[in-house]
Amino acid sequence: MSRIPIIYTTLIRTHHITSRKKLSRVKKIAALYNLQVLIRSGGSPGIMYAEGSDEAAVNSWVSSVQALRYKDFHCAQKPAANQIRRDGPIKDGFDEVTSVAEFGERMEQRGLGGWWRIGSE
Repeated sequence: MSRIPIIYTTLIRTHHITSRKKLSRVKKIAALYNLQVLIRSGGSPGIMYAEGSDEAAVNSWVSSVQALRYKDFHCAQKPAANQIRRDGPIKDGFDEVTSVAEFGERMEQRGLGGWWRIGSE
C-alpha cells in the first residue's frame, strides 16, 4: 500500500547542465545530505529536483548547488514541505535523465506533475 509522506522538495532551473565535473559534485552533495536528486542534463534547459526528510538539508543542498555557479541559476520552487507518492521510505540517491519529457514522467510518478510544471514556467 502506498503512503503519502510529507517531505521537503525543491526545483532548480539552469540554462544547461553539461559539465560532468559539476554533476559529480552535485551527486556528492546529495549523498552528503541524504537526498534523492533527479537531474535533467545534456543541454538546455537544465533541471534539478531534490527531496529529503530534513528541510535544513534541502536548503543546504540548494546553497551548495548555487555555489557551483550554473548559468542562469534559478530556484523555481523554494524548499518547502510537499506530499509525494512513494512506496516505502525516502532513499538517498541520484538519477539522471536526458529529456524534459522523461523528467516530467518521473515527476508525475511522484504525484508532482503540476507542481514541477508551475516551477518550470
